[in-house]
Amino acid sequence: RASGAAGSYLILVFFSLMVLIPILWMVSTSFKTESETILIPPNWIPGQPTLGSYFRLWSEYPFLTYFKNSLIIVLGSMLLATAASCFAGYGVSRFQFRGRQAFMTFTLMTQMFPSIMLLIPYYKVLATYGIKDTYIGMILVYVSFTIPFCSWMMTGFFRTIPLELDEAAIIDGCSRFRAFWMIILPLTLPGIAATAIYSFITGWNEYMFAQVLINSPSLKTVPIGIAELNGFYKILWNDMMAASLISSVPLVLLFVFLQRSFISSLTAGAVKQ
Repeated sequence: RASGAAGSYLILVFFSLMVLIPILWMVSTSFKTESETILIPPNWIPGQPTLGSYFRLWSEYPFLTYFKNSLIIVLGSMLLATAASCFAGYGVSRFQFRGRQAFMTFTLMTQMFPSIMLLIPYYKVLATYGIKDTYIGMILVYVSFTIPFCSWMMTGFFRTIPLELDEAAIIDGCSRFRAFWMIILPLTLPGIAATAIYSFITGWNEYMFAQVLINSPSLKTVPIGIAELNGFYKILWNDMMAASLISSVPLVLLFVFLQRSFISSLTAGAVKQ
């Protein structure tokens, strides 16, 4: 048993290092000077640690604008996708209507196709309605490819809640919407947290649609800003690593604040009552 436990710990340590080493290298490189980033052999610990890369991000690059744009687009799409998936999940789990299963199957099938297939249709639709290169256009695009999976997630959470709760609330005088809003929805907070995290991560890391559908420099997002640090003649590795580290801060904060609800969502339904 002791040897088996030791072997398990060694495997866990090995895979943990595989995840942590790139992150540690990113942190180390962000504190290096430009000349140190191209040393052979490379230094794990910067010889002359500096915060120059972090200061340049805010003084020489418009990263504050990139962050503002990403937050507006991603938070807007996260709120819309979460709200829409809550209504969709509740409707599918509570009402019997023709085509219900076909509807859910269709939404799931939309996730099977490569997203690049939708690039030209999105471009044409946004250009036709005059919302290309706008916040609202990007929000609608992000909502469109996060809602299907979010709806499936929320449907699963709503199905774990007994129908008797709805019936009891309606008997006590609640309308259908009030029963949903006051009774059922608070019970799905773990699912809402998981859905919000998924939607936020998907939008925050998205590059391809933002690169094609955004032309104005004042509307560019964080992934585009990081990619633009890759110059034509050289790559500023220290600046790029500093930008990558800063861009991960919102994701870390999101997990910190929603950690308890997210962990609850992972174990929800694991035990049959």
